[in-house]
Amino acid sequence: MNFAYAAPVQSQAATQTQAAVEWGIWSAVWNASPIVQLTLLGLIFLSVLCWAVAISKFQQIRRMTEGNEAFLKRFWKANSLDELNADAEDMAKISTVARVFKAGFGELQKLANNKSGGVSSHLSGSDNLERALRKASGQEISAMESRLTILATTGSTGPFVGLFGTVWGIMNSFHKIGASGSASLAVVAPGISEALFATAIGLIAAIPAVVLYNHFVAQIRREEEELANFSTDFLNIAKRNFFKD
Repeated sequence: MNFAYAAPVQSQAATQTQAAVEWGIWSAVWNASPIVQLTLLGLIFLSVLCWAVAISKFQQIRRMTEGNEAFLKRFWKANSLDELNADAEDMAKISTVARVFKAGFGELQKLANNKSGGVSSHLSGSDNLERALRKASGQEISAMESRLTILATTGSTGPFVGLFGTVWGIMNSFHKIGASGSASLAVVAPGISEALFATAIGLIAAIPAVVLYNHFVAQIRREEEELANFSTDFLNIAKRNFFKD
């Protein structure tokens, strides 16, 4: 009979211990100094903001990748640039390559209008087309890099903000020791708990931010290379068919 009741008693004790630990953490945060609480709120806000940026970027990159693949297929199958320009108008919202093409085609039309002979004429000024493609590509990369500074800032400053909360919590612990004249666990534990919790939240905010930032930077670098390759292909086609220089 004694063995039959041993397991439930042990389980109940373990449950009470776990509940006490969980309550102790939240109690320490609730009773923490206003400075530590503001630090924790700031870190939580940055973490939520980082995930919002990350979700937005994931969706943007997914749409961009699908749009670029579709437009490049049309680019290599098109019979004329005029035909391709109509496709670019339809796909410009989702494809960075299509927007770069529109910029290049627009510059090509300007050169043709100045020549007064149409795009099929032998044109001059291929440097203008190259600059237009380079400018459009740069604008697309800059747009993709927007809001990444939030991830970079959180990743670099999050641990230090958490460390600030840690130092402040430890200072409070020493202050309580001096005020009470006792270094017992009951006096020290609350301040140490809030201090370590601030460090943990700082790391929780910073580590995903760094990982996400590196991931998106790698994606943007690949996109930059894709735009550079497309610009080279477009420029080569234009030089072979429309330019005399």
